[in-house]
Amino acid sequence: MATRGRSGSPSVVGVHEAKTHLSRLLERVVIGEEIDISRRGEIVARLVPVREHGRRQLGAHRDLVVIHDDFDDPRPDDFRDAFGQ
Repeated sequence: MATRGRSGSPSVVGVHEAKTHLSRLLERVVIGEEIDISRRGEIVARLVPVREHGRRQLGAHRDLVVIHDDFDDPRPDDFRDAFGQ
């Protein structure tokens, strides 16, 4: 069904084969295989397994964002004029 390139490289299938055997290809991807899809000999897409990300932690980037005390203060007229307001 699919061809295997050099050791460790993804398998390559044509578009027609991918359409015809999508369910089988997805079964292989679920267990970790990567599969390239080619059209007229050129790789146009890659099927890869979804990588699970850890849960986001509230406040994890707290120190990366700074909101100054004057954030909500009215802007000077020249600043508003620059934006046509």
